[in-house]
Amino acid sequence: MTEVATANEEAVGAWNGVLFDRFLEFRDVVVSALGAHGTRALELHPPQSGEQVLDVGCGFGDTTIEIGRMVGPDGRAVGIDAAERFVESAREEAAQAGASNVSFEAGDLETSRPRQEFDRVFSRFGTMFFANPVAAMRNIRGALVPGGRLCMVVWRQKIDNELMYRAEQVVEQFVTEDEDSDELTCGPGPFSMAGADTTSDILIGAGFEDVEFHRSDIDARFADDLDRAIAFITALGPAGEVLRLAGDEAIEMRPQIEAALQEAFAEYVRGDGVYAKTSTWIVSAANPAARG
Repeated sequence: MTEVATANEEAVGAWNGVLFDRFLEFRDVVVSALGAHGTRALELHPPQSGEQVLDVGCGFGDTTIEIGRMVGPDGRAVGIDAAERFVESAREEAAQAGASNVSFEAGDLETSRPRQEFDRVFSRFGTMFFANPVAAMRNIRGALVPGGRLCMVVWRQKIDNELMYRAEQVVEQFVTEDEDSDELTCGPGPFSMAGADTTSDILIGAGFEDVEFHRSDIDARFADDLDRAIAFITALGPAGEVLRLAGDEAIEMRPQIEAALQEAFAEYVRGDGVYAKTSTWIVSAANPAARG
């Protein structure tokens, strides 16, 4: 079993359980629509041929496999995730893709660092869930060679991510999150690094330097139709978390909630699908170079 920090046990349990199941169900949205921010980050900070790259919070491993293509046969991409079910899935897909320079590990970077050093660390929405982010980012920095660079994608503020923000507002008109719920939560949550000052302080506290922020705004296609978009937004993200933790109350109110979401989201429907603005930070930082 993966060694997990005590404070992260609940979150890892959620990612290994209900959240894995829901990400699998809505993988098309996660990889295509939301994954566009990862693609943009790799365009801004592309791994180079022959580099060794660590992909933090690799999930299904699609980004790790893409990085493997970018670094070529002389390079290597290693994906790491605290949830073993994601790692198992990623290994299967890499094998099917014939990605011979890609591998995956299960691990909690808050408790340990990888055994090897890397030229670069990448993460697409994989660094926002640590209970102690400074400790985790310090271990991530420790995995970099002197002068090596980090590039990570994190959500900007909730209000700038229309579908997620409005969905939570609608849902909270009908139910409230049960603070005593037995349901597992995902940790600090996807917007824990939304503030540039907060994230900069975390990285500097972990020993990084040369911290830079690039705002990425993408009009993302969430689904073919409104029913699918509502199914996604009520399964994952802030609204999905509220509904899950509300338990039986949410089940009883589900018809009214979905009707309200249909009305609220009607403006996002276009001829070829449901679109909404999404906004992230593409953050880069450096491990200080060795000083003679």
